[in-house]
Amino acid sequence: MKFKGKAWKFGADVDTDAIIPARYLNTSDPKELASHCMEDSSNPEFMKKMKPGDIIVAEKNFGCGSSREHAPIAIKTAGVYCVVARSFARIFYRNSFNMGLPIFESPEAVDNIKEGDEIEVDADAGVISVLSSGREFKIAPVPPFMQELIAAGGLMAYTKKKTGLS
Repeated sequence: MKFKGKAWKFGADVDTDAIIPARYLNTSDPKELASHCMEDSSNPEFMKKMKPGDIIVAEKNFGCGSSREHAPIAIKTAGVYCVVARSFARIFYRNSFNMGLPIFESPEAVDNIKEGDEIEVDADAGVISVLSSGREFKIAPVPPFMQELIAAGGLMAYTKKKTGLS
C-alpha cells in the first residue's frame, strides 16, 4: 500500500471532539460526518481546502478523548488517505484500523514535514518520503493482517468477506 498526498499539519492532543464535534453525532451518515471533519480543530477550514488523497500529519496523542468510532470514519470518508503522527491515543489507533483508516507513527517524519509538503507513505516498505526534500523516514510496516483490514474497508467488511456474509 502506498499513499501520496499533501500534508496538513495539526498540533498535539487533537481530540475526537476536534476531529468530529459532538454536535454532529446525531447522524451516522459517513458523508455528513466527513463534511464536519476537523471543524473544531486549529484549522476549521480544513474541509474547504483539502483535497481527497491528502494526508494529516500531527503531533503526539492524536485522537485522544472519547472512544467514538465517528472520528476515523469522518477522516476516512473526507478522503484523507492516512494519518501520520508522533503518537496516537490507543483507542483511536484501534478504531482507525477497525474502520479501515491507515495510520502511522513517526516522530522523525512529523518533525521534518511542513504543511503543504508532498509526502508518500509506503506501508509495505515502512518508509515515509518527503518528496520536496528527498528525505526518508523509517516506520514500522503495517502487518499483513492489518493491511487486509484496511484493504477490505475495516473490520466489519473484512469479517463479512471472510465469513461469506457479504
